[in-house]
Amino acid sequence: MWDSSGRHRDQLSELAAQQAALRRIATLVARAAPATDVFMAVAEEVGLVFPADATFIGRYDGDAVTVVGCWSRRGQPICFGKKVRLGGRNLTTVVVRTGRPARQDTFADATGDYAEHVRQEGFRAGFGVPITVAGQLWGLLTVLSTTEIPLDCEQPLADFTELLGTAIANAEAATELLASRARVIASADEARRRLQRDLHDGAQQRLVSLALRLRSAQAAVPPGLDELAADLGQVAAGLTAALDELRQLASGIHPAVLVHGLGPALRALAHRSVVPVQLTVTVRDGLPEPVGVAAYYVVSEALTNAAKHASASKIVVDVEADNGVLRVIVSDNGIGGADMRRGSGLLGLKDRVESLDGRIELRNAPGTGTSLTAELPFETSLEP
Repeated sequence: MWDSSGRHRDQLSELAAQQAALRRIATLVARAAPATDVFMAVAEEVGLVFPADATFIGRYDGDAVTVVGCWSRRGQPICFGKKVRLGGRNLTTVVVRTGRPARQDTFADATGDYAEHVRQEGFRAGFGVPITVAGQLWGLLTVLSTTEIPLDCEQPLADFTELLGTAIANAEAATELLASRARVIASADEARRRLQRDLHDGAQQRLVSLALRLRSAQAAVPPGLDELAADLGQVAAGLTAALDELRQLASGIHPAVLVHGLGPALRALAHRSVVPVQLTVTVRDGLPEPVGVAAYYVVSEALTNAAKHASASKIVVDVEADNGVLRVIVSDNGIGGADMRRGSGLLGLKDRVESLDGRIELRNAPGTGTSLTAELPFETSLEP
C-alpha cells in the first residue's frame, strides 16, 4: 500500500535529506566554524529541506530580534542584520514570550513590526522554533512560506536548533576564553608597569644619590690618600654601571612605546642586540598601546632567540602598517629548528598576539633560518 502511493518513499526521502543536512551542519560545528558561517548554513539547509521560501535566524536583543543568519529562495538573503521590534500578535513575539515553538498558518490577522514586514515580503505562513543556549532562550529559527508550512516540521526544526545551540555555545566559550586571556595579559602588563615605575622612582633614584655622594666623597679625599680616592672611584664607577644595567632592565620590563613611539623602542632593541640587525619601521606614532607592546615583545623575543639558539650572523626586522593591520616580520639566517610548541617565550607571544585577535606564524627548517610573522589588527588608521 505504501509503495503504491509513493508516500512511504517520499517520507524516507525527506528523512534522508534532513539527516544529510544535519550531518553537514554537525561537521561545521565540530570544526568550530565561525558562528556566522553556521547561521547562514543552517538557514540555507533548512530552507532547502522543508522546502521553504525563506528562513531566518534571529537573536533576541532586548525588545527586538536581530537577524544573524538568513536564506531566501529568491537567491538573495532578506533583511540580514535587520532589527525587528517585538510586540503585537505575531510569530516572533509568541516564541519569545512562551519559549516554545509556534506557527501561524496565515499572517493576514497578525500585528506588529514583524507581521508588517513578512506581509510586505509576500509571505503567507510561518513556523518558529526557539534556540536555547546553556538553558537560556537565545533566539529563534523561523521558516517562512508564500503558501503553507508543513504540519510535521516541529521536530526536524528542533534538531537543527539543537545544533545551533551547540555552535553558539562553542563560539561564546571561545570568545570568553579570548577575552579572559586578554585580561590576564593586560593584568600582567599593568604589574610590569608598576614594577618599572617603582624601580624608576625608588631604587634608581637611591642609586643615583649614592653615586653622587661617592663622587663628592672622592673629591673631598685629602692629598696623600690616593689609594682611598682610587677605591672610592672604582666603587662609584661600579655603582654607575649597576645603575645603567638597572635602567636597561627596567626599560625591558614594560616598554613605554606610547611615550617614545614604537620606532625608537625597536631601534633601542636593535642597538642592544649582539647580532647585527637590519631594521625597517614604516609606522607612525599613535598605535593602541596593547598593539605596540605586542609588536615590541615579538621583536624582543625573536632577537633573543636568534642570539641564543640560531647561531645567526644577521637579523632582518620589518614593521609596517597596512589596511588596519600591523605586520611584524623578523627573519634570521641561522640554523633554524625553532618550535612554537617548545619554550614559554614563543607560547607567551602566541597568547599575546591571539588575545588581540591577531595571528602569528613561525616558518623555519634546519639550515634555512627562521622567520617569525605577527599580524596585529587595530582600529586606528595609520598611514606610513
